[in-house]
Amino acid sequence: MLWVKVFHILAMTSWMAGIFYLPRIFVHYVEGLDAGQDVDRLAIMAGKLYGFMSIMALFTLGLGLWLWFGYGISGAWLHAKLLFVGLLIGYHFWCFAYLKKLRAGTLDNTGRYFRYFNELPLMIFIPILVFVVVKPF
Repeated sequence: MLWVKVFHILAMTSWMAGIFYLPRIFVHYVEGLDAGQDVDRLAIMAGKLYGFMSIMALFTLGLGLWLWFGYGISGAWLHAKLLFVGLLIGYHFWCFAYLKKLRAGTLDNTGRYFRYFNELPLMIFIPILVFVVVKPF
């Protein structure tokens, strides 16, 4: 089970790296577009990154379920953590909606908006980390 935990943490770290970086690509895309720069490569990067982070999300969730059923973990902390994991999954799909807009050429939010948007996953991840490590209840 320790190996499952190692791979769960590895997949989660990779997923979070994508979650943190994709909105930065959105920032550079909209600001580059406004500046008249060629942003085609950024659109390609965003698509490939989303694919990678989706695979890592599936690994994270699958290995997390394995740990949950393998250890029989229960408690209010786990329910709270799963609530925030659900929010993170929602954020992941929200990124997909922006990726679709980017591909369609209709991504019209500002760079400043995406800078703030980029902070949301951290606000979701911090409670997850606290619930897993501290188990406050």
